Amino acid sequence: MITVDFKRLAPKSGDKILDMGCGEGRHTAKASEFPGTLCVGSDMSHRDLVTAGEKLTLHHRLVPGPGGHWTLARSDIGKLPFKNNSFNLVICSEVMEHIKKEQTALRELVRVLKPGGKLVITVPRRWPEKICWHLSPQYSSTPGGHIRIYHCTRLEKKINALGMISMGKHHAHALHTLYWWLKCLVGINRTDSTPVNAYHRLLVWDLMEKPTITRLAEQLLNPFMGKSTALYFKKP
Repeated sequence: MITVDFKRLAPKSGDKILDMGCGEGRHTAKASEFPGTLCVGSDMSHRDLVTAGEKLTLHHRLVPGPGGHWTLARSDIGKLPFKNNSFNLVICSEVMEHIKKEQTALRELVRVLKPGGKLVITVPRRWPEKICWHLSPQYSSTPGGHIRIYHCTRLEKKINALGMISMGKHHAHALHTLYWWLKCLVGINRTDSTPVNAYHRLLVWDLMEKPTITRLAEQLLNPFMGKSTALYFKKP
């Protein structure tokens, strides 16, 4: 499930890309498809990095073309082990809502970005997220869960205050909004819910097959009920 629009980022040969909070590596994999790039997937979770390594290895066996190179690093977003101005592109997708020291994390993302480089941050959209919190107290109280609801305009201003220039935004994953509302309604830890499991199969089918009907439906629904908001910036 790719949240970031790589057409807006246009990675080119020679670019160094950081996917901070890479999880199991979905954006690292996509970024490393661009020839001549060096992609670093970084996360706090050793388990996720092991899974990411397995998936990236398989991904590069299956995806045709030369592609780029990738590596993985365990790190804390509040104290990144990279030098100033190290990366041409920094991706931070669905991470900030989990971070206690938000401002420190934002400064670090900007610090490691080269002048002229691009930063993209994605977070859950405010109003769909509020419904999830309302439907299920466990949604926000589970360890490692979401600790804040973002007002994206305020987040954008915080990043602008660090010297970054806004380059636009978009919403994504409208079909996932309904899934999470349903999951919160029946209980986020339940695994025996027929409607939730059926919807999950639909999402997996959509991810694998990319049928025209669901792609069109999500494109039409994203502006109104996209689950995530992606914010794009450039460093002067």
